Amino acid sequence: MTPTQEQLVALGAVFEAAVLVDKLAKTGQISEADLGCMLGSLLVRDPKNTLDVYGGDDLNLREGYRALLSALQRDPTSLQRDPLRYALSLLGLERQLAKRDDLLQLMGNRLDQIQQQVQHFGLVHENVIAASGSLYQDTISTFRQRIQVQGDMRHLQQPSTASRIRALLLAGIRSARLWRQLGGHRWQLVFSRGKLVKELQPLLRG
Repeated sequence: MTPTQEQLVALGAVFEAAVLVDKLAKTGQISEADLGCMLGSLLVRDPKNTLDVYGGDDLNLREGYRALLSALQRDPTSLQRDPLRYALSLLGLERQLAKRDDLLQLMGNRLDQIQQQVQHFGLVHENVIAASGSLYQDTISTFRQRIQVQGDMRHLQQPSTASRIRALLLAGIRSARLWRQLGGHRWQLVFSRGKLVKELQPLLRG
């Protein structure tokens, strides 16, 4: 994989989290495998490569890659507006988080506790999802900028759905952080779209 493709894996995962949040908000349902992939990404500390963070398989990020591709191509027929809005918000919130050593420390400590819960209960257990969701609430939700999730109120008012959405947003923040650590910059999305599309195509086919 090229360095740009490593970045695209992380950026694709930001969009994957955004797509799953959108799906949950509108239908109340996503697959356990999709949720598990994103929750698992919070707990991978020492990956051999970027794809290892997401289970080692591009298929796990396919929906995110598609949403990212339509955003880069600015194709009005396939553009997913709500996921795009969530993804860009996640990138912005991560920039704010990067300046808050206190919150980064808190996140590290709490993720250690969540790791222990996973060993006890399993990755997609309600307790793990609730702990991940409350970590998002106690950190990212304290910023003035908030992500307003649009969807069906019947689903959004379910506590279990709200926890899943927050847990996915936390995973999106983790991926945004990884993207930036790999050298990703927001200006790439404006000035290097052609190059990104070219490098993204093989990942989608893979």
